[in-house]
Amino acid sequence: MTSSGGPPDATAPTLAPDPVLVAAAAMVFVDDPSAPVLDRGDLRHLLDVLRLRDGELVAVSDGAGRWAPCRVAAGAGAQGGRGADPAGVLVADGPVVVTGRSTPQLTVAFAPTKGDRPEWVTQKLTELGVDRIVPLRTSRSVVRWEGDRAAKATERLRRVAREAAAQCRRPWLPEVTDVCRLDEVEGRTGTPLALADAGGAPPGLDRPVLAVGPEGGWDDVERTAFGPTVGLGPTVLRAETAAVAAGTLLCALRAGVILPLA
Repeated sequence: MTSSGGPPDATAPTLAPDPVLVAAAAMVFVDDPSAPVLDRGDLRHLLDVLRLRDGELVAVSDGAGRWAPCRVAAGAGAQGGRGADPAGVLVADGPVVVTGRSTPQLTVAFAPTKGDRPEWVTQKLTELGVDRIVPLRTSRSVVRWEGDRAAKATERLRRVAREAAAQCRRPWLPEVTDVCRLDEVEGRTGTPLALADAGGAPPGLDRPVLAVGPEGGWDDVERTAFGPTVGLGPTVLRAETAAVAAGTLLCALRAGVILPLA
């Protein structure tokens, strides 16, 4: 982490967020952390839902590693979300800080399942620190996002990721891609992917792009074309659990919380 100036560089992983981010009453995303202008949704959330008072600490970030501490301006709290000026609610309380991106960048692709499980998976992968989240179209997918439905679903996942990143005080927003086929995942990341599958090798940072299939698993063509496989443990996991397990293991390996098997 560095003070303002220059693009964010890769940094060694850390086991704790910046204490200023932890102390902040909230975090919001803005275009320019040095001159924060809130959108109306964040304005109402800070003043009408959280009911922040004058002088309370709020972190602002551009979602690309740059963030700054701010304070609720004098008199802003009493105005409420309807009457406050979006450009005048927060005042700077310190310089812009640049948080570098940890390497390697981690990608988890998952086949969406029914209900609100894709939102839950996206929320948890964001909290864990996964860099790229890919809704996946596979041979045995039951839920198939196509056309307008796909656009609406991925936009919903991006909103979930943004809210989760603010909640966990993450200065980097994850990329949530459009729905992809397996071959398209490799094209987007420039890195060969591995398939999560029972009996596979232990996960490692040499395979930072990991795909999790649907409840029916991979078909033989997918297994042949997109090996090697990576195992996530000795039990059979639900698809959404497997996606979060994949993110947990990769992020823990990158942070040094767990060590790769020799």
